[in-house]
Amino acid sequence: MNTLAATQLVAAREVRAKLRDRTFLLSTLIFLLIAAAATTLPSLLSDGPATVAATPEVSAELRAAGLEVREVPDDAAAERAVRDGDTDAAVVAGPTVLARDEAPADVVAALSVEPPVRLLNPAPEEPPGAVLVPFVFAFVFLLTSQTFGVQIAQSIIEEKQTRIVEILVAAVSVRALLAGKMIAGTVLALGQIALVALVAVVGLRLFGDSELLNLLGPAIGWFLPYFLLGFVLIAALWAAAGALVSRLEDIGTVAMPVQLVVMLPFFGVIFLSDNAFAMQVLSYVPFSAPTAMPLRLFTGDAAGWEPPLSLALLLITALAVLAAGARVYEGSLLRTNGNTSLRTAWRERETVD
Repeated sequence: MNTLAATQLVAAREVRAKLRDRTFLLSTLIFLLIAAAATTLPSLLSDGPATVAATPEVSAELRAAGLEVREVPDDAAAERAVRDGDTDAAVVAGPTVLARDEAPADVVAALSVEPPVRLLNPAPEEPPGAVLVPFVFAFVFLLTSQTFGVQIAQSIIEEKQTRIVEILVAAVSVRALLAGKMIAGTVLALGQIALVALVAVVGLRLFGDSELLNLLGPAIGWFLPYFLLGFVLIAALWAAAGALVSRLEDIGTVAMPVQLVVMLPFFGVIFLSDNAFAMQVLSYVPFSAPTAMPLRLFTGDAAGWEPPLSLALLLITALAVLAAGARVYEGSLLRTNGNTSLRTAWRERETVD
């Protein structure tokens, strides 16, 4: 069996095993429900504009303010509509706003005259959802890369712990085994993200803010290739980490460095999202670029040439880390009699070469 066929066989096996895993299916369903709820519930639970009873003389002004107006012939009929609970408020001569137990702020605002305002140093206007977008991009990348990366590491450790790996490498090459696991993890992670993005887009289109959807489109488009390369980068680290230990109980000894290179950029993007210079720097750091650059595209802070350059740097880094991770993986995979140091795994690979 050549390397390509072996890689396809391993990848298909990993995908089938994961699609039968109830935990994976349940987590995917939970993500989809969260995406659907986040995009539909705000609109479904909102009260909508106030209903106002008014005479034809003021009804046009109230409709222009986005209120739902019920025209009545006179002020007495308007007051009666409020008392009977047919409308939330009424506007009568004066003008005076009538309500049952609470002043309707939107009706009062519609009748108020605001003075003109001239800003001498206006702050840039933030697009809607600007507060949540940094959390969404960072959280999705963090959770998905950590979840699937840990699963790749656990799969490698289980095969070493049960010594099944010795049987596997007798049938396929070590590189094909690693490539199949990486491809399967990437396909599953991208599939899960694509489903969540699809549900979110449909929810925004049907129930949400169309302006926000138009702004998010380019950011999501760039997020997918960034996510792909960023995931390969993180997954290669987890694969190397998993190959260094021989028992699941020992995964904590090698997990901390990988978790740090994921968590630190996550908190950097979250806490520095309003710092233009810091975000520009984070856009070129490979471990933070998958979240920092899509956010800058969303806010309009990134120039047209920046995403391709940042993506190219991420690609080079991902390939370099993948090559280094594969070397550590090959040098430590068959050492099942205990934990292997990084130096030993590297030298072991040199001996094999």
